[in-house]
Amino acid sequence: MKNKTEIVNIFTRKTLGLTLVLSAAALAFAQEKAGVSGTIVNKKNQPVPYASVTFSNKANKTLSDAVLTDEKGQYKLQLMPGDYDITVEAIDYKKSVVSKNIAAAGNIGALSIEAEPTSTADGKTNEIQGVVITAAATKPYKVELDKKTYDPSQDIVSKGGNLQDVLTNVPSVSVDTDGTVSMRGSSNVKFLINGKPSALLGIDDGANALQSIPADQIDRIEVITNPSSKFEASGTAGILNIILKKNKKTGFNGSVTGTLGYLPQTALNTNLSWRKGKFTWFLNGGGSYRESKNTSRNDAWFNSGINRETHNESISKNKNDSYNASAGLTYDISDKTSVNASGTVRTFDSDNSGNISYFDNPFSGGTIFRQRKSIGTGNNLAFQGDFGLDHKFDDNGQNLSVSLSLQRNRSNNDNNINDTTEGIFQLQDLVSQNTINKSVIAKADYELPLGENSKLEAGYRLDTNNNDYSNQVMQSTVTAPALAYLGKYSYDATYKEMFNAFYVQFKSKIGKLGYQIGLRDELSKVDINYLNRDGETVNKSKNYNNLFPSVFLSYEIAKDNQFLVNYSRRIDRPRSFFLIPNPNYSDNQNLFDGNIDLNPSYVDSYEIGYSISKKSFTINPTVYYRHSTDDVKMLVYDQDVAYNDANGDPQTLTTFHTKPINLGTDDRYGLDLNFNWDATKWLKFLGNVDLFGYKTTGVYFDPSIMDKPTSFEGKGFSTRARLTSTFKIDKTLNFQLQGFYRGGQKTASIDRRDMYALNFGASKTIWNGNGTISFNIQDIFNTRSMRSTAYGPNYTRDSYMQWQPRQFALSFTYRFKQGEKVEQPKKKKDINSNATGDDQQGGPM
Repeated sequence: MKNKTEIVNIFTRKTLGLTLVLSAAALAFAQEKAGVSGTIVNKKNQPVPYASVTFSNKANKTLSDAVLTDEKGQYKLQLMPGDYDITVEAIDYKKSVVSKNIAAAGNIGALSIEAEPTSTADGKTNEIQGVVITAAATKPYKVELDKKTYDPSQDIVSKGGNLQDVLTNVPSVSVDTDGTVSMRGSSNVKFLINGKPSALLGIDDGANALQSIPADQIDRIEVITNPSSKFEASGTAGILNIILKKNKKTGFNGSVTGTLGYLPQTALNTNLSWRKGKFTWFLNGGGSYRESKNTSRNDAWFNSGINRETHNESISKNKNDSYNASAGLTYDISDKTSVNASGTVRTFDSDNSGNISYFDNPFSGGTIFRQRKSIGTGNNLAFQGDFGLDHKFDDNGQNLSVSLSLQRNRSNNDNNINDTTEGIFQLQDLVSQNTINKSVIAKADYELPLGENSKLEAGYRLDTNNNDYSNQVMQSTVTAPALAYLGKYSYDATYKEMFNAFYVQFKSKIGKLGYQIGLRDELSKVDINYLNRDGETVNKSKNYNNLFPSVFLSYEIAKDNQFLVNYSRRIDRPRSFFLIPNPNYSDNQNLFDGNIDLNPSYVDSYEIGYSISKKSFTINPTVYYRHSTDDVKMLVYDQDVAYNDANGDPQTLTTFHTKPINLGTDDRYGLDLNFNWDATKWLKFLGNVDLFGYKTTGVYFDPSIMDKPTSFEGKGFSTRARLTSTFKIDKTLNFQLQGFYRGGQKTASIDRRDMYALNFGASKTIWNGNGTISFNIQDIFNTRSMRSTAYGPNYTRDSYMQWQPRQFALSFTYRFKQGEKVEQPKKKKDINSNATGDDQQGGPM
């Protein structure tokens, strides 16, 4: 572990410079303006809440700004001194325009507006339709026709953290200790960023990728458990669409967030944006340093041949640096056409060290102690460029959107491993893994309104992905002291895939019944070329053409009270890493084997849900059923390898292999209940309970018993639950407690135990809302660990793993606010709208 001085040096050298430059620019914009406040009242001198107040500078329109009044009719904003026309508008009131000279900071007093003659409210507005309020959302969880949206802005526990921390709080989503994300018990989750696959999440597998995106850059997360035909068909468990922040406020706006924590972590990130005339740009950047400690233990008992037991403990420590910068620009060519471009670069560097201790104890006596030490480094670099054009043919909703995304990701990982038995050198391994991924995503989407409540949507999408793998393993032993390649594990491979997709979708409403039907056609081609140093060559091509229908129905019982029924068919394409033979060698006693014959699995998914949303609560229970064919499961088996020790005596090394296979069918059914409840003004609850059953049946071949077919049937019932309680002490101070529980589950060869954890967070707002101090503790009682037992025909193995022990963090956020977001009145409401964040949306702008 680095001492405090070293941590501060890293923090200062690599992250402070970038962010302070951006912050200095923000201060330069902020310091020339004056704080102006006032009140809007009616003729009875009653406050008018949520009125739109626009200050138009008579000399320079670019200095104009706008703001909304709060519930007391008050407003504040920053303005340059000068002469202004002040326009006040509110529902049920006449438009009012007055002129004033703003010479210095201060309160300009009350402005009075007159009610419309037909208005009965006389100053009390019942429904806001012409503006969007920028205050914090009162409900962190929202149910829509084909997705559920989670707003992390009120999540105190993950403040100053990263995407992995945020996902642990999202209803219907679970994150294992190794970073594996699952939805309703299935880990085949498709990740999107702003509606598209992204190189930013291709940096590495598991937790490393999730930790590379700061939490303060996330605007919301869309949980799509049963995606429509408009989305790509991969991801049988569903889709998690990460929507990054994109400020729409006028003028210059931004925020800076700094974090310090333990296990040692530091982070500094800045989000800046500027909207002026036809141009809008954003600039985000920052970096972080983070340490982690991973502990795992395996205890195995063998009952064939020579009865014996083995025990090993692995402790690894990682030090990670992550840096990111992104910028983008939108230009409005006209009122109906705009173009946008954005670029992102993100790096992730790691240093790790590991120590694995093995105890091999034959029951006849003579325990053998073996130790394996490793030192490794990793470097990941991702680029992404996005370009788009949006055109409105008219004001009725006929739109065309075209976008192109170019992505490249490079990953280099090196490991130096030394193995000793009873303190005597046995072998040295040098492992080098290099991967380059290049992707191109092009798509076009068209929307055509048909009448008042109907819409036709159609589109095309092209995906091309090229993965180049180079894996080299060199080894020296007592009997062969010179480093030489392990031919089986030293290979070069290429994985190429191309997808062409077409979709058509129709939305409409008949009375209280809303419906959406769609069909997607995906043509895919996969080519794999593999060559190792032993001369083994594999060239394989796979072609698929599949139709994916979807049906969504909603029946509105009353306002914010509806039934939802839906169906979709989806596909789980094997990850490239699963198809490459012998893809991984980091421990010669625990190996992962690829399976080039692995086929896609298909799932038919059904849901029946109910949603009721009132002022103080929202309840969304959903009953679901999923039927999968050619379901992919992990097969664990053992093999004995003979070798000679340092004295030349014959020994036997037992190795465990993990291999993905198409097992058979998998059926899952359950009740997924999400709710949020504002119990009092000072106490709020957000909860999720998932009760589900499962049954997996199939036949597989276990190499450890001479390829004899083995029938398997695994079934059971399990539970996942999460409850977040937020305590509001006053307007500026909040506390939060979050509990998590995951019940045990049995798969083809693994029995997994239950897991639970408790987190705490606190948040204090200062400086008139411009600053926030947050503190959180992850896993207060240090209980978040994964325990399981694997069963084979010749062995039983208990496993324990803790990815990260208890940790805490202190963060501070400062916001620059010089403009308020104001949108034009809505033309009409689309009852089946899926207007933002889906698979066919544009880039970060």
